Amino acid sequence: MTTAEHAVDVLLSDGSTVQLRPIDPSDAPEIVAMHSRFSERTRYLRYFSPYPRIPERDLHRFVNVDHRDREAFVVLAGDRIVAVGRYERLGPASPDAEVAFVVEDAYQGRGIGSVLMEHLADAARRAGIVNFVAEVLPANGQMLRVFADFGYQIQRQFADGVVHLSFPIAPTEATLEVQRGREHRTEARSIARLLAPRGVAVYGASATGQGVGAAVLGHLRDGGFTGSVVPVHPSAARVAGLPAYPSAADAGLPVDLAVVAVPPDAAAAVVADAAAAGAHGLVVISAGFAEAGVEGAAAQRALVRAAHAAGMRVIGPNCLGVANTDPGVRLNATLAPRLPVPGRVGIFSQSGAFGVALLAEADRRGLGLSSFVSAGNRADVSGNDLLQYWQDDPGTDVIMLYLETFGNPRKFARLARRIGRDKPVVALASPARPPGMGDATGPDATAVSALFAQSGVIRVDTVGELLDVGVLLANQPLPAGDRVGVVGNSSALTGLAATACAAQGLTVADGYPRDVGPRASTAEFAEALAGAAADDSVDALVALFAPPLPGQFTGTEAEITAALPAALSGGKPAVATFLVGRAPAGMPSYPSVEEAVRALARVTAYAQWLRRPTGVLPELSGVDPGAAQSALRADDTDVAALLAAYGIEVVESVPAASVDEAVEAATRLGFPVALKAAAPGLRHRLDLGAVRLDLSDAAAVRRAGSELAAAFGAEVLVQPMVPPGVACVVELVEDPAFGPVVGFGLGGVATELLGDRAWRAVPLTDRDAAELVDAPRAAPLLRGHRGAAPVDRAALADLLLRVGRLADDQPRVRALTLNPVLARPDGLSVLHASVRIGSADVPRPDTGPRRL
Repeated sequence: MTTAEHAVDVLLSDGSTVQLRPIDPSDAPEIVAMHSRFSERTRYLRYFSPYPRIPERDLHRFVNVDHRDREAFVVLAGDRIVAVGRYERLGPASPDAEVAFVVEDAYQGRGIGSVLMEHLADAARRAGIVNFVAEVLPANGQMLRVFADFGYQIQRQFADGVVHLSFPIAPTEATLEVQRGREHRTEARSIARLLAPRGVAVYGASATGQGVGAAVLGHLRDGGFTGSVVPVHPSAARVAGLPAYPSAADAGLPVDLAVVAVPPDAAAAVVADAAAAGAHGLVVISAGFAEAGVEGAAAQRALVRAAHAAGMRVIGPNCLGVANTDPGVRLNATLAPRLPVPGRVGIFSQSGAFGVALLAEADRRGLGLSSFVSAGNRADVSGNDLLQYWQDDPGTDVIMLYLETFGNPRKFARLARRIGRDKPVVALASPARPPGMGDATGPDATAVSALFAQSGVIRVDTVGELLDVGVLLANQPLPAGDRVGVVGNSSALTGLAATACAAQGLTVADGYPRDVGPRASTAEFAEALAGAAADDSVDALVALFAPPLPGQFTGTEAEITAALPAALSGGKPAVATFLVGRAPAGMPSYPSVEEAVRALARVTAYAQWLRRPTGVLPELSGVDPGAAQSALRADDTDVAALLAAYGIEVVESVPAASVDEAVEAATRLGFPVALKAAAPGLRHRLDLGAVRLDLSDAAAVRRAGSELAAAFGAEVLVQPMVPPGVACVVELVEDPAFGPVVGFGLGGVATELLGDRAWRAVPLTDRDAAELVDAPRAAPLLRGHRGAAPVDRAALADLLLRVGRLADDQPRVRALTLNPVLARPDGLSVLHASVRIGSADVPRPDTGPRRL
């Protein structure tokens, strides 16, 4: 959200950064200066006249707005205003506003108009404006395209030589698709500029060759970087055998990337120097920033602000560096002296120290690397940016992530679901929820693993498993099913493999495991594997080779290694455990049977996810986001009205502070009624006697009310009775890895104690909702258990879809609980609802207009 107090940094279409903020009266001189830089054509297209200067009266009106009926945003490149956009309501309380913007000539064609449009529309919607109107000269084709390409349903009229445009500004699937497409392209381009620089300036490399700056400089030089390497040193003429310069610009060479290894207090000067040389980004190796405390955090914010003002992005601080093995680049701007061989796996590591170990282990295993980024403190560039880049990178087929925390979890889940359809994403991320997540329990470790799987992410627990899966994905095709053919020359190993397959959810194919025996020759072993590869009942192979006893094996190690490739050319994935010798090139080999099968199981689950239909976001009747906004704008949120705006009706519940009030409420509602203790933890505790049902008259209410008051306090809730059903619970919470997630489970102490909840990330598709209903372990109770009638599971799925839609539309809703929900064969009843609302000034990440 952009407000009068807050500015945001945004990316342009070329990957550079600018700042966008509301206009201020003090901007008047800069507005005049910008106007003076306009070409005559730009002035004419914006003002429909030459308009050589801004009259004082117009200038005063331009820079003084009320930020509601009249709003204006300026775009700054450094300290200079380069664009301004505004809307003005057409009359008091009018739903329409006129919108217009103008961009300085040098910055036209870089996507500023679309960014201004997003922020203006967002501000206008919050002010109650429904439609924008605009007047554009026919010759202003660029501005007409800005409006036409936004996804709005535009009405056009031509009169008096002007094109009159009118369109509703409510977000739609079409406008969101356009916005996210632009987000993808801008973020991908900003990273591409950093990973393929024409030249790299290194700040902080000592002339003695000591320290991290000198280490990175040496790795750049020795790694064969194809561009220019420019050491920047205040006094030395040469550093690491290379000509050094007091300023990067003094080299007279193109510099796109700056590697920074100077103390935090010297960082500001480096930013200015790199910007003067035309750098696109900084890789800040230096520590001592946010990880070091409050002062370091302030220095980090200042560093990023200065870099963005200069149009640059920041990787780090406190990071390992970046690498690109493309033969046309050969960039090793890292602290790792040796990179893995070139390949098609992109690796992102949040931790610098962990990144060094990860690169070393990938090199040991022969896992080919396309590019690598260590983000450190993630002050700017994050794993989400790399996902955007790798999605379209033709040199990357597999994406591997090491994540400690999630800066924008909802965006991560959204990107993973999209990118995982094209390229596998493997993430080493903890399933544990960090402390301080509020009162809601949220997904447990098992549920978080399921959420990763729902998003198509292959989540692993260790660095070894990360590489196990990466090697398999990089070298083998995906399995067509879960049937495994196990072939080995040891009954012990094949037995272990069969047990491991069962434990990992894989099916050992009929006729397997196949043990050729310790006396089998090379030809016999290869023939058995070839037979398994050709077997239509087998989707993947596990090859196991144990050292034979002396005199029992007729072939040599070289012979078996040479024979296997021909036997495994059937297009099915294969993993191997060779306790002697080596598996053939291209066949992933693992030290133990369990590791081989586990990696295969992870990849098989991903292949199954790819084969599943994605589902659709269904149209829901009775949804009124505007009414929901009204309920949220009230001083005290009207929970019933909020839910009713999404077609969720809650059975009326009347609070009563005394027995007499309870009797009065019951009489008004009509008998029979239910009486419940009002405390949140007791409203559904029938087992504790905190709920009394089927009270048929005033005397019964008076008697039950007195008993509840004695046991639980005088305050009670009175509700009309509804038909009985299976008690269920629906929840919405904010998860640190996925943003808003919807949970479903059956009610009752036992299921709560066991944590029997299933979860799915928002937005929910029809398939997500149907699977969520069936996911809890107690779900058979909904399908009819021991003669009970099945409940209306379609009604439950519809309820989940409505909760998911509410979460997607209303980011201020941070938590919601419907408990209990009584599910019956003929529908359901929601008996109680609670909602936690967040501040309107703190937007949920991944909502609203684009911003860094």
